[in-house]
Amino acid sequence: MRKPIIAGNWKMNNTVAEAIALVEDIKREWSDGSGVDVVLCPPFTALKSVSDAVTGTPLDLGAQNMHWEASGAYTGEVSPAMLRELFCHYVILGHSERRTYFGETDEIVNKKVKAALASNLRPIVCVGEQLEDRDAGRTEAVVEEQVRGSLAGLSSREWTDVVIAYEPVWAIGTGRTASPEQAQDAHAFIRSVVREMADESLSQSVRIQYGGSMKPANAGELLGQADIDGGLIGGASLEARSFVDIVKAAQ
Repeated sequence: MRKPIIAGNWKMNNTVAEAIALVEDIKREWSDGSGVDVVLCPPFTALKSVSDAVTGTPLDLGAQNMHWEASGAYTGEVSPAMLRELFCHYVILGHSERRTYFGETDEIVNKKVKAALASNLRPIVCVGEQLEDRDAGRTEAVVEEQVRGSLAGLSSREWTDVVIAYEPVWAIGTGRTASPEQAQDAHAFIRSVVREMADESLSQSVRIQYGGSMKPANAGELLGQADIDGGLIGGASLEARSFVDIVKAAQ
């Protein structure tokens, strides 16, 4: 039985004061802590404050990105050790916005994944197709290439700490959502690729989130699918009640 995981990706939103206020609202709305892993991923500037705010709660802290090197002349980047120092447990890697706007390739994502795992960070590895890929019937080819490239060379032990987020790029921030059937088909396909890369047992234990405009109105139906193990939440994670409603749907 895979434990659901709901992660809020705040993207480039919320000052430190706004971040603290949002965490406090989430804590008031949800303190149960049972049956689901809940991760908050604020911008870098708010990581320390959010880390302090979630101490002693069921909430986990995640970052939105990191570099694969431990240190060096990489202006504007942060290292895995810097995230660990702030008690980050998770880090989002290979998000479609990183791939599209900043040119991140599967090879780059793979280096980051391995660096995260070596530093005891759990990577949330994003994969997903563009609208033109789906319309051309290339969804599975694109997703398989990303899964194999981004997660190449992992040991059995490392696979157990990986979370995969399927994000149909055409459904991110557009208000469009893959139907539950479309999402389930994609998740089941990803699980079959993991089975070929690792083995049956690991493919059944790896958690796969849906990351395409999940909100309270559709969360229950999406999370009810056999291979959907949670959500990587964008816009709905910026409002405490909406985010907590999705967490409750996962419970």
